[in-house]
Amino acid sequence: MSKINLKDLKERISNANVYNLAKRTPCQLADKLSHASGSEIWLKREDLQDVFSFKIRGAANRMSNLSDTEKLKGVCAASAGNHAQGMASAAKYYQTKAVIFMPITTPKIKINAVHAAGAETRLIGENYDESCKAALKYSQETGAIFIHPFDELDVIAGQGTVGKEILEQMTRTPEAIYVCTGGGGLVSGIGTWVKSVSPNIKIIAVEPEGAATLQTSLKSGRPVKLDKVDGFADGVAVKTVGSNTFAICQRVVDECITVSNAEICSAVKDIYEATRTLVEPAGALALAGFLKQVSLGTAPKGISVATISGANVNFDRIGNIVEQAELGSGQEMLFAAEIPEKKGAFLEFLKILDKRDITEFNYRYSSDRIARIFVGVKTQTSDERLSIIDSMEENDINIVDLSNDRLSKRHLRHMVGGRPAKTFIEKIYRFDFPERPGALTNFLTSLNNNWDISLFHYRNHGASTGHVLCGFKVDGHQFDDLEASLSNIGYPMTDETENIAYDYFLRN
Repeated sequence: MSKINLKDLKERISNANVYNLAKRTPCQLADKLSHASGSEIWLKREDLQDVFSFKIRGAANRMSNLSDTEKLKGVCAASAGNHAQGMASAAKYYQTKAVIFMPITTPKIKINAVHAAGAETRLIGENYDESCKAALKYSQETGAIFIHPFDELDVIAGQGTVGKEILEQMTRTPEAIYVCTGGGGLVSGIGTWVKSVSPNIKIIAVEPEGAATLQTSLKSGRPVKLDKVDGFADGVAVKTVGSNTFAICQRVVDECITVSNAEICSAVKDIYEATRTLVEPAGALALAGFLKQVSLGTAPKGISVATISGANVNFDRIGNIVEQAELGSGQEMLFAAEIPEKKGAFLEFLKILDKRDITEFNYRYSSDRIARIFVGVKTQTSDERLSIIDSMEENDINIVDLSNDRLSKRHLRHMVGGRPAKTFIEKIYRFDFPERPGALTNFLTSLNNNWDISLFHYRNHGASTGHVLCGFKVDGHQFDDLEASLSNIGYPMTDETENIAYDYFLRN
């Protein structure tokens, strides 16, 4: 385990050479959020950097400490985007050649920004770890200096200037600072400075539920490499923390919490309403963590600060973020209901909803007796959701709340009513695969035409992971063969045949 002298690291932060490229970004009071949460929340606006991310700080400091001989060799790095932009800008400033290795799922806005700064990009691998292997190999073969995105002390020190600025800018001492966390460079740097100056301030690391590498490692007492990570918040989608960052986090992080993708999207919306800025999912992580603790009643009652770490998001992802934001904030309820198949039934149903704002209403005839409908309704609180359920039950309407059902949110809301007229045995699976050019074709090719497909739904959200819902016509004795065949494809899959939403709308 790495032995880090935090006193020496604090000195590195104090002397960090970042302001030739980085800005002193403001801490901004989020008035509306503070009023709604009952706690004063400030936003540290790292999205206002010229590269729209805090990563310029670590890159600038590390580059400033290279010798002239090292600069002549050039530099290389691996990054899902923001470190790449920071490195490209710093290399341009110091007139050094830079080659950046990026996953093939990297948003185009980040790739284009690296090109604009004059660096060379190489798209290799489906995640950061695979790109990193390629970058290290390039470094060994060419002598280029590899600069790690989060585990080098000079990089950590550069990021630590964020914490230094927070304490200088806040006229009253915060009770807690929430920090977005992937590899751990930012939270290590902020935590080191803050704990050395005001040790009573809580440092709360926030990760996505599908990429909780720090939380898993802290619980295990050692760095743990995850088998897979959810790439939704691509800026923090790493499989393992660094050895240095882990050792530091063990000493400076008071709490590590996780948030769902829907909660992240809800925080993106809150930041937009507070600042009129659209941040990337990773950029909203810290605020999502604060808001989650507010909802659980565990947030500090005093002043809190949340780091807004970046704003590099592809435009074509906005629709998916907006869609999830409503559900993540509890401002949309999805549910299935059964009503009599008769004239006037829809009108009676709408009267029960009592002029609520309906966001979705899907139906298809399936029997002479019962009509099954898929409904979306805007809501303000969880109590309102309970009120809707009570109103339906009082009117003898069967209802199933689907607001937290992944199959409903991703697929069924777009394809309700597909009951086949002919009866047959059907198995339904949900697949996840890396989203890249030709990914859907590759997925279909991997099925090898061995199975009769009875249902297929796919929608490209502009994210790094593609999602497919697929049905197969099978005989009863083929279940094991089908399961084995699909497992050999190699994509993560989930059997959804017993899913209640599928049972309501699609089962024949």
